[in-house]
Amino acid sequence: MVREGDRVAIFHSVHKVMKAEKLLKLARVEMMLIPVPRELSSDCGLAIRFTAAAEPQVLTVLREAELPPVELYCKEAGHYRLQSPATGDNA
Repeated sequence: MVREGDRVAIFHSVHKVMKAEKLLKLARVEMMLIPVPRELSSDCGLAIRFTAAAEPQVLTVLREAELPPVELYCKEAGHYRLQSPATGDNA
């Protein structure tokens, strides 16, 4: 479900992840609502998956809506690496 190099954005609640999904769809960003991967934890249970190429647009749309993810992960070598949600830089 999550490919190498994909990003996974985690939110605090189902309401926030659904709002983020709606905003990203309106902005025509290619992404997918997915269950939070087992390796990660979230009270919400849902996350948004998108490609590395879409990351700048995703972060811009969500920042402008004051809805940044609480955690942003990158899948590398089969594992998830935490990134800073505010910038997408390494944490």
